[in-house]
Amino acid sequence: MKVRELTEVSEPNLLEDLFPHEEVPRIAFDGMIVEEIDGHSVAFDPRKAIQRNLYITDTTFRDGQQARPPYTVQQIADLYNLLARLGGPNGIIRQSEFFLYTKKDREAVDACRAQGHAYPEITGWIRAHEGDFRLVKEMKLAETGMLTSCSDYHIFYKLKMDRRKALDFYVHMAEQAIANGIRPRLHLEDVTRADIPGFVIPYVQRLMRLSESAPEHLKAKVRLCDTMGFGISFPGVQLPRSIPKLVYAMNHECGCPPERLEWHGHNDFHKVHINGSSCWLYGCDFVNCTLLGFGERTGNPPLEGAVMEYVGLKGRSGGMDTQVITEIADYFRREIGFPIPPNYPFVGRDFNVTRAGIHADGLNKDERIYNIFNTERILGRPPLVGITDKSGVDGVVHWVNSYLGLKGEERLGKLKLVKIARWVMDQYETGRNTAISEDEMEALVKEHLPEYYQKKLA
Repeated sequence: MKVRELTEVSEPNLLEDLFPHEEVPRIAFDGMIVEEIDGHSVAFDPRKAIQRNLYITDTTFRDGQQARPPYTVQQIADLYNLLARLGGPNGIIRQSEFFLYTKKDREAVDACRAQGHAYPEITGWIRAHEGDFRLVKEMKLAETGMLTSCSDYHIFYKLKMDRRKALDFYVHMAEQAIANGIRPRLHLEDVTRADIPGFVIPYVQRLMRLSESAPEHLKAKVRLCDTMGFGISFPGVQLPRSIPKLVYAMNHECGCPPERLEWHGHNDFHKVHINGSSCWLYGCDFVNCTLLGFGERTGNPPLEGAVMEYVGLKGRSGGMDTQVITEIADYFRREIGFPIPPNYPFVGRDFNVTRAGIHADGLNKDERIYNIFNTERILGRPPLVGITDKSGVDGVVHWVNSYLGLKGEERLGKLKLVKIARWVMDQYETGRNTAISEDEMEALVKEHLPEYYQKKLA
């Protein structure tokens, strides 16, 4: 073991190349990721991976509606508009998929089309079924996803087929789509529980051969569907659960390039976000997400989390307007009536609220100590302090100064706020066990700091 001596410095080393407070923290790599595949070592270079064109796709109006009461047409149109604004002019949020089965589904597609956004591109979702395919043609969509189940659980027990019949039928449906000028996106359902060399690789190889003679805009795409959340991003994991090995097989054994490969995950084992991010690194350009992570059972990758991951990996926003994330959260609360968990990252009411006095003291001294980044600049939400018995005088100081909008030399110190802090402490010394409300704090400011309160109102 090499003994290291303490390095004394005259100025703090804040590692600002990794933690630029005005931006999302950088995700930096300093070496290769080595994975053992088929008995030999394969090196993945994440530094090159993040130079590719990475994108987010959306399934809020398809998988996201399988986990909650259906959205109204107006709500879908409003959320689609917010997605377009969030994704920006470069279309980092590239596509959004829709059900097509009911009259309301088709009205929602028309309402979103009428907005005229280039991105996210509107695509369909159907079963691999002749009757369903008719809906795509009638809606004149350029691309549709088609459900093609891949594990023997599905092929034998759900579809009552054998592998040959399933493969031939899936390829036939892809042929029909291409012949009708519609790009097929084949969804490999339950792929992390499938026989990869015995079924999945032969199937995708057929799709790639089928696409060789098709024009670029009609070449088949592949979506890897981790339907039960079994995917694992760790090196050394066996197929079919290994994300590195699965993506490698698609790229190198099947000839499916990153720009035609997409990941769709579920959160049954709390791995949905990291699995999607890992796919970007290993050779998959598209990660399929939903707003707030809504999706069947445990949900899909949260789109707002993917936005932050993209910025962290790329070191830039790509034109995305991250403050729209807060508008989306407000819309869910106000118009849809969904109570977002208060501690939910980026969108929860309290995600950047501290109730600990020691943390409030840090915020008072320098926001960077206890705020993940400049949340006011990036999300339009300044850091706040919630007042409880753990907040102390420092919590009161931060709350009052934030409420009054006082900064720098204008900020009020502890001596000016001692009466308010004493009132808070008295509440808990006499048995209170609930937080001090915003209304109560405002009333205290009005009572003890009337001149500041009137100035705020003015």
